[in-house]
Amino acid sequence: MTRLAPDFLRLPLAHRALHDAASGCPENSMAAIHAAVQAGYGIEIDVQLTADGHAVVFHDYDTRRLTGQPGPIRQRTLAEACALDLTGGQGQHPPDLPQVLAAVAGQVPLLIEIKDQDGAMGPNVGQLEHAVADAVAHYDGPLAVMSFNPHSVAAFSARAPHVPRGLVTCSYDPAEWPLTADTCAALREIPDAERLGVDFISHEAADLDRPRVAGIAARGVPVLCWTIRSPQAETAARRHAVNITFEGYRPVVPA
Repeated sequence: MTRLAPDFLRLPLAHRALHDAASGCPENSMAAIHAAVQAGYGIEIDVQLTADGHAVVFHDYDTRRLTGQPGPIRQRTLAEACALDLTGGQGQHPPDLPQVLAAVAGQVPLLIEIKDQDGAMGPNVGQLEHAVADAVAHYDGPLAVMSFNPHSVAAFSARAPHVPRGLVTCSYDPAEWPLTADTCAALREIPDAERLGVDFISHEAADLDRPRVAGIAARGVPVLCWTIRSPQAETAARRHAVNITFEGYRPVVPA
């Protein structure tokens, strides 16, 4: 069973919101948030921790790719992070999580990914998870939170047990992760889904035919997937997943 609102299974989820830097909508920006709401898509965003303990909506650990300014986002205060100019954003800046919550205001589903803060997928968590839990405490609308790190999911759910929670999962290719081969092998089989009582998983599209994914779906846990970039890829993914996270094209919004 799942506590996900039905629209999480119906409306395609815009990856890092409906971003298109060529149109002045950088990823995870307020412009991209507003564009997704206007188009009727659900929204997936990422949150990182600032130096002063706030949740800022930003994907990368380093700010260079998205702002041209190098340095860890974790070493900037919220005010400093939100003052950065997003490349191609025409005056867009990284928002904090309360700004995004206020803008979405329950109009479409909002899926928040808590980024792993030390890269080790270990238990050195808590501050960001608590900041997110506190920010969403009184949010009224379809909402869910997820992370690659099982410890992050546990820390968040201990603080906000009423919010649907999920795991982001994948093939864990050791060549693509700063983790040991043994850690990758363990995480690849999604060992924490039952222990955490997850309401869904969001799995790598190229690995959706993994038997463990089918086993989780057979237990009634919805399988979402990431990241779909074409109608053809969407068709293939929907053979295994009930919904998609997408970018680079516009999937059909069901009536």
